[in-house]
Amino acid sequence: MSKLLLALTRTLVLALPLCAGTAKAGDDESLLVLGRISDNPKRHYEQLKPLLDYVVPRMADVGIREGRILMARDAQQMQSYLRRGRVDWVTETAAMASILQERAGARPLLATERDGVRLYRTVFFARRDSGIRTLGDLLGRSIAFQSPSSTSAYFAPAMALLQAGLPLEIMLSPRDRPESGGVGYVFARSESNIAAWVHKRVVDAGAFSNLDWEDLERMPDRFREDLTIIGETEPYPRAVELVRTGLPVAVEARLREVLLAAADDPAGQEALRSFFQTNRFIEIDGDTAQALERLRAGVRRVRAELE
Repeated sequence: MSKLLLALTRTLVLALPLCAGTAKAGDDESLLVLGRISDNPKRHYEQLKPLLDYVVPRMADVGIREGRILMARDAQQMQSYLRRGRVDWVTETAAMASILQERAGARPLLATERDGVRLYRTVFFARRDSGIRTLGDLLGRSIAFQSPSSTSAYFAPAMALLQAGLPLEIMLSPRDRPESGGVGYVFARSESNIAAWVHKRVVDAGAFSNLDWEDLERMPDRFREDLTIIGETEPYPRAVELVRTGLPVAVEARLREVLLAAADDPAGQEALRSFFQTNRFIEIDGDTAQALERLRAGVRRVRAELE
C-alpha cells in the first residue's frame, strides 16, 4: 500500500449513512434536495434543516412543495449524486465547490458570509526559535495540515507551496522526515492538533486559516506567543452554494432570490444562524469569481501531483 493511501486511511472518517430520503431529485419536480459532504451527518442535518424549512415554502410559486437533505461521505459520492440529479443544491467549502464544479458540472450560485466573514486566507506558522522565517525555509522540514478535504488547512497551503516551487511528500508519521529533501506533510485531523504539534516540536510548521489563528480554543495564547506567521495565501471565499446542471431555470432563479433576501427577513435570520453561522448570501462578483478560478486551478494541481 502506498504512503498516501496509508496516511489517508489513518485520517479519513467512516462512510456515512444517508441522512434523509433517497429520492432522485429529477424524478419529482416538486422536491428540492439539499446536499452536504459530511463526517457528522446528525449534527449537519440539524444545521441544514432550518434553512431548508425556510426556503421550501417560499418556492411554492415555482412548484416546490417538499425539501429533503442528502448527505455524502466524500466528494466522489457527492459527484455521483449531482451527475444523477439526486441533489439540487449543495453547500460546501470553496475547495470542495471547485472539485464538484470540475468533476460534476455543478455551478456556483452564491457566496456565503459566515460569522461576518466573506473571505479568509491560510496562514503558515512555525516556532519563533525554529529558524524558519519564510516558506523556502521549509525544505527538508515537516508541516501539518488538517485533513484531505480542508480548503484552508490542505488545498490552499499545498497549492501555495507547490506554486513556490517546493515539492511535497506525504509522511506516515509526524515524526518522519521527507526522504526527497522537499517538504514533508502529515494530517493532524484538527486545527487544535496542528497548533499543539508545532508548539511541541512534533512538526516544524503548520497551516490553517487566519480565523483559526485568532481562535483561542484552537490557538491558545500560551501557544501563540511562541509561534510566528511565516507566510499567507491570497484570500478566497468562506463558502459557496452550488446547484446541479439541469436544475430548472425558474427553480434556480427563485432559490437565489430567496437566499439573497433571507438576511433581511426576520423569519430567515434564525435559520441562517443555524446554517453554519451564516450571516447572509452574496452574489458572486468578478473578484470572487477570479478567486474561485484561482483556487480551482490550484486544487486541480494538488490533486494531480499529490493524490
